[in-house]
Amino acid sequence: MDRKQMITDYCRQFRTAGITSHIDQLIKTAETEACGYWEFTLRLLQAEAEHRHQNEVIRKRKFAALPKNSNLDHYDYTVNNGLNKSRINQLRELQWIDQLYNLMLMGPSGTGKTFLAAGLCADAINKGYRALFRSMEQLLNTFKMKDVTRSAMTEYRRLTKAHLIVIDDVMLFPIEKKQAVDLFNFINQLYENTAFIITTNKMPADWAKLMEDEVLATALLDRLLYQCEVINLNGKSYRLENRKTFFEPEN
Repeated sequence: MDRKQMITDYCRQFRTAGITSHIDQLIKTAETEACGYWEFTLRLLQAEAEHRHQNEVIRKRKFAALPKNSNLDHYDYTVNNGLNKSRINQLRELQWIDQLYNLMLMGPSGTGKTFLAAGLCADAINKGYRALFRSMEQLLNTFKMKDVTRSAMTEYRRLTKAHLIVIDDVMLFPIEKKQAVDLFNFINQLYENTAFIITTNKMPADWAKLMEDEVLATALLDRLLYQCEVINLNGKSYRLENRKTFFEPEN
């Protein structure tokens, strides 16, 4: 058995797939640069660490259930929605997650709330946080089914262990009293240990009407807004301004 096959077999035994997939290039580079044993060993371990990090990111993104194109590197800064590049870059540093600050993104449909929230969620995953993206409807359905199905309970437990939870389209529709209570209990359980991003097109004053309970709405907002940056987005709908068509342009 040649040495390469022996190395491959050992990597398989020790589950170091990152080294296996990069060993040829690493050896070639080491020979070209005549690097020492310490440097070569370090590069082997770095290749394995990067491989494991990328696999972990893929796994977390799967659980996060992000929308397509959730990448703020592609943010269109020509859009005038009231949020400038400097603010976005500051948000992308993610210090607010460690400080347990929430973000409430408010504004009309199409002003970039969901894209910004999903992009920040993706940034958090890339930096090692457990982050999840859920619509209000998905969240309420999980609350409803968690004591009925194993999958819903697994999802609920995953939510309770997250560092960051995005709740998209909060209060888009009125919710029943039982749903409102479930939402409050969930936020109340996590708000001291988890950061939230809330996207909504409703002012906080409208929440009481949609929940049909002013006291409960006030208590919920009290917890979400305690440490929170409220960001108002405005302007025209990006989707309507940049809508696509399958018709050929007329001459």
